[in-house]
Amino acid sequence: MKHVIALDVGGTGMKAALVGADGTLLHEARRATDRKRGADAVVESILSFAADLRAYGEEHFGESAVAAGVAVPGIVDADNGIAVYAANLGWRDVPMRQLLGERLGGLPVALGHDVRTGGLAEGRIGAGKEADRFLFVPLGTGIAGAIGIAGTIEAGAHGYAGEIGHIVVRPDGPDCGCGQRGCLETLASAAAVSRAWAVASGDPEADAADCAKAVESGDPAAEEVWRDAVDALAAGLVTALTLLDPSTLIIGGGLAEAGETLFTPLRAAVEERVTFQKLPHIVPAALGDTAGCLGAGLLAWDLLSTEVSV
Repeated sequence: MKHVIALDVGGTGMKAALVGADGTLLHEARRATDRKRGADAVVESILSFAADLRAYGEEHFGESAVAAGVAVPGIVDADNGIAVYAANLGWRDVPMRQLLGERLGGLPVALGHDVRTGGLAEGRIGAGKEADRFLFVPLGTGIAGAIGIAGTIEAGAHGYAGEIGHIVVRPDGPDCGCGQRGCLETLASAAAVSRAWAVASGDPEADAADCAKAVESGDPAAEEVWRDAVDALAAGLVTALTLLDPSTLIIGGGLAEAGETLFTPLRAAVEERVTFQKLPHIVPAALGDTAGCLGAGLLAWDLLSTEVSV
């Protein structure tokens, strides 16, 4: 059965699949990145995982994968196949496409940014499949965005498009790792809510999911933490929709797992802020943590289509 290898590399773990031509997940697997041993060990983990997936396909489907797609975090030069920088993984200028191609016996390899790759999947087969223009915003450890236009994801002139997490929404807010203060991700990411709730609750182990549960039970302190995060998120999203005019805003990531505890106040907060802007549909992501892996598979199939057309 014809298939491609799809890899989604995260800060601590990797999700992978063999994906059929119709988008079916034929086989799924997970593995640790081994980041505690350093950047070289992470790269070797990726290469070994890909090789094992290729061998699995040969054994169980009677033929080798025809291409591979890999989504990685950080700064990515997709055109040249280079994983430029990822703070969580400790690497710089890794020629990922070349290394994977060599390990996989010359297989064509597509490289993508993790959030943009997840956005590609959400746009084609997930929550944005009916939207010609959408913005995908996963709320996790940080906040990034993927700008969807007619079935493709806009990377920008330098590959930095969609970095909504670094819109300054509170100029006097917390310091951000990017060097600014009051960036959206310092106030409205799942990590930011976890930090704020740990302080407010007095429990250093408390996280954003705990905060959401406390909100649902009517805890005033939790409601204040949640309200502050939603207010900051709405401010950032209105800036983004003013610039991009999407028909749909797709919200994903860990914070979106709170469901209507997030979406009901968020929709209201965005609606309060728009003036001349057209209010987009604000919907939860549909693919969960499989989005990056499915997107990597789409990148691989797209690569094959491009090669055939050329």
